[in-house]
Amino acid sequence: MMFVLFMCLLIGTNPAVSDISTASETLDKLNHLDLNGQGSQKYTAQLVKPIKGSVMPVKKKRKLPDADDHERRCKITSFTRPQIRGARPINAEKPFSSKKCLGWFHEYAGTSEVVGPEAMEKFCEDIGVEPENIIMLVLAWHLEAANMGFFTKEEWLRGMTLLQCDCTPRLQSKLEYLRSELNDSVAFKNIYRYAFDFARDKDQRSLDMDTAKSMLALLLGRAWPLFPVFYQFLEHSKYKGMNKDQWYNVLEFSRTINTDLSNYDEDGACEYTNNPLTTWTYLAAAFLAK
Repeated sequence: MMFVLFMCLLIGTNPAVSDISTASETLDKLNHLDLNGQGSQKYTAQLVKPIKGSVMPVKKKRKLPDADDHERRCKITSFTRPQIRGARPINAEKPFSSKKCLGWFHEYAGTSEVVGPEAMEKFCEDIGVEPENIIMLVLAWHLEAANMGFFTKEEWLRGMTLLQCDCTPRLQSKLEYLRSELNDSVAFKNIYRYAFDFARDKDQRSLDMDTAKSMLALLLGRAWPLFPVFYQFLEHSKYKGMNKDQWYNVLEFSRTINTDLSNYDEDGACEYTNNPLTTWTYLAAAFLAK
């Protein structure tokens, strides 16, 4: 390249120029400009003017980024890019708080570890539910409460955590859900069976008949058309209490016997070998059939 530039310089000068020292000075100047890799192009451009359109510009090959460069570039891009967020609801529900739930418990229990009967009345008043309402039984089932009229701290925290309730408004918002569980046959059966141990005195193996009638009225009175007549049977029966098997079988009886008693077999009233119903429930059926 230097040789070409030198030839161009010689050709472009006056033929009379033969002074060797002048040519030497020119070469020295060119060499000096090229030492730093710069300036030669500028000087060359002054000496040789390119013909417009005669040379295709050469694109420099871009170095392909490796994986690290790409990852670094992506991180920077994602960091600097504005984050577009959806509109936040004004009344966004806050997450469940165990600390808040515990404080809610002590609003009724005070320094005690148990919400007792008096505090329970206040609790029912606050949530807008009568103590005798079946929803309180469903709530107790969720809390796995062992005794009627009492919620321990452990029962409260376990059940309310599952329900995700840490304050009165949240529990009020779940009341319809609790009521709807009574329409689920599996859930209702579990609630019904739970009610026996929940209602009985812990030193007794059976429910006294008055408690049994009250609980049956609460659980079956709203949905079993024959319950009023069945209740009369209990009123006139010789039984003073109801054991767990009898309690379970009342539900099966209410689900098995037709409203018109068309599936009642008087001849087999005392035969229960192939039937889940006990003898006394067949006696109830006989009473209903009168």
